[in-house]
Amino acid sequence: MRIRMLPCLLLLAALGGCATQAELAAQAERDVDRMVAIYGPACVRLGFARDTDAWRDCVLRLSMQDTVQRGYPMTSTCVGRRGFVDCTYF
Repeated sequence: MRIRMLPCLLLLAALGGCATQAELAAQAERDVDRMVAIYGPACVRLGFARDTDAWRDCVLRLSMQDTVQRGYPMTSTCVGRRGFVDCTYF
């Protein structure tokens, strides 16, 4: 009995992991709302009028900049002694 249930459980688990188009659209909408909440005020302070194409571009650029910085952290290598240190960032 248990051996017969295993394929059924695996199938249910596989199907449960699939997202529908509506779920994907809802996730994308939540992502956009999060970006607007985080970067929108900064773009207004930078002088972009809210809800314009330039403001939307600013929001997307700031979001992408943060994504790149998180995905590619900067590392440093420092050599030298006390009083004189030379650091390289890459």
